Amino acid sequence: MSVDMQEQYDKIYRYCYYKVRNSVLAEDLTQETFLKYFAQKAYIDRGKRLAYLYVIARNLCVDSFRKIQPELLTEDIPHADCYEQIELNYTLCHAIKTLPEQERELLLLRYVNELSVGEISSIMGISRFAIYRKTGSAIDALKKLLEKEDFQ
Repeated sequence: MSVDMQEQYDKIYRYCYYKVRNSVLAEDLTQETFLKYFAQKAYIDRGKRLAYLYVIARNLCVDSFRKIQPELLTEDIPHADCYEQIELNYTLCHAIKTLPEQERELLLLRYVNELSVGEISSIMGISRFAIYRKTGSAIDALKKLLEKEDFQ
């Protein structure tokens, strides 16, 4: 696997983890994404590789939700000195969850996976202008929510 593919592997893993919130399942989905990707040699040579990877990953994540069974909570209670960080993480997660799904996905692709606007446009199937507009409105909405919670 080339350096570029290794980088894409990490990004696809983060994308899958964001969607399914389970590291083992995300790793399985990432591996399956690349297996399906490399199995379609005809498309690899003529299509948009990055968009194809994300489409496969998105479809596999959706399929995994159809199979999910309830999971038991197994995490330990955190130590008292990290409550501030937990509160910040909770507030930020809550603020992000208030955004529409498409805007959450845009923020993930743009700022976590560091994809270009053109790449996101081909993945999401919307114009570059719409990417800029929706990303800006999502950031503005997050700023307003965090200011309301006194986080600046």
